[in-house]
Parts: sequence; C-alpha cells; structure tokens
Amino acid sequence: MEYKEINSRYSELAESSCCLSCGGAINYSEPLPGEVCVDLGSGRGTDVMRLAEKVGEKGFVFGIDISEGMLKKAVSTAERLGVKNVKFLQCPLEHLGIESNTADLVISNCTINHSSDKQAVWNEIFRILKNGGRFVVSDIYSSEPVPEEYKNDPVAVSECWAGSVTRAEYLEQLRSAGFSDIKIVEESQPYAKGKILVSSWTIAGIRPSGKCNCGDK
Repeated sequence: MEYKEINSRYSELAESSCCLSCGGAINYSEPLPGEVCVDLGSGRGTDVMRLAEKVGEKGFVFGIDISEGMLKKAVSTAERLGVKNVKFLQCPLEHLGIESNTADLVISNCTINHSSDKQAVWNEIFRILKNGGRFVVSDIYSSEPVPEEYKNDPVAVSECWAGSVTRAEYLEQLRSAGFSDIKIVEESQPYAKGKILVSSWTIAGIRPSGKCNCGDK
C-alpha cells in the first residue's frame, strides 16, 4: 500500500472509536524510570502516554506514525493532559527519524506487517536501540506466503495480515538484524484468514552489547 493511501486511511480513523491494535506489547514491556522508549505505529498516542507515565520526568517517549491525522490527535491529547516527556514524529518505519543508540525500549502493535521492507524496519529498530536495549512487538505471521490477491485487499490490510510473512521468515529477519535472546512471549493457535492460516504473537529480543550497529555498517 502506498504512503498517501496509508496516510489517508488512518487519518480518517483518527477521530473514530474503532480499535486499531491487534496486540498488547506494552503489557509485557516493563519500562523503567528514566528510560527512553519508542512506540512504532503510535496511532492516537495511548501507549505513548502510558509509557511516559512509567518512565517519569527523567525518561522520554517517541511516538512514530505515518498518519497526519493520528499524529495531530496524539499531540492534542498530550497537550491537553500536560504530558511533556513525549515527542511524535511522522516518518516511515524503514527510516526512523531517531539517532542511533537512543532507545532502551521499542514497542509496536501490529504495525511492522504493513511494511513492504520488514528487514529494513528491523535493521532500524536495531540501529536506534542502545547496546542491551530491547524490543517487545505484537504482530501477525502467516502459515504460508500470502496470496497476491490479498496483499492490497482493504479488508485484509485492515485486519493486519495482508503483509504478513511466515514464522520462519519473521524469525530470520530478527536474526539478520542482529538481535539475540529472542523469546516468544505469547502465541495464538492458527486461525483462518482468506485462503490461509495466520497466527498472532508477541515477541521480545535484545540488541547484544558491543554488537555492530547494522545502520552504521
């Protein structure tokens, strides 16, 4: 799906009451006071606000989203609540506008599957994390490659499985980016979508201390 189409689709949903998340990565993220956190696909900013409260005044949280409408809603909410230790950025997941070795924690809920270059996204997550930094991500993987007919299907896209890859491919992307101690926090049984089966899961991993930053190679 093209940038303009994604921006338009999710900007229209910014003021709606629908739920746009398929996971609860924040529930397993355990942010600590003073940490720098990043929420990829931050939407209206709900999880960003929760993280900001956990890390406190000495910590900081970045919210990343591609939708102008979602970002405007998130900024408005932060201002209304008087939350100062947050910043919202509009940028694609493949090119995060955050300096290398910045974050202690990266979370995301059903956003990475929308990217057409998921390896680039994981490389970027690795790049912005500090040595020893961690990610907790909820997402969807497919039992087999998604048929071409579903990749731009509006329903499949909205259900967050149109761009999914297989479990094996997903784990290989994490290893290729350089992550270690990869753990499956939770994982559903396969369920039918279109002509294939998909599964939801939450995974976690660590950027090893002293390992070369992929973005600096």
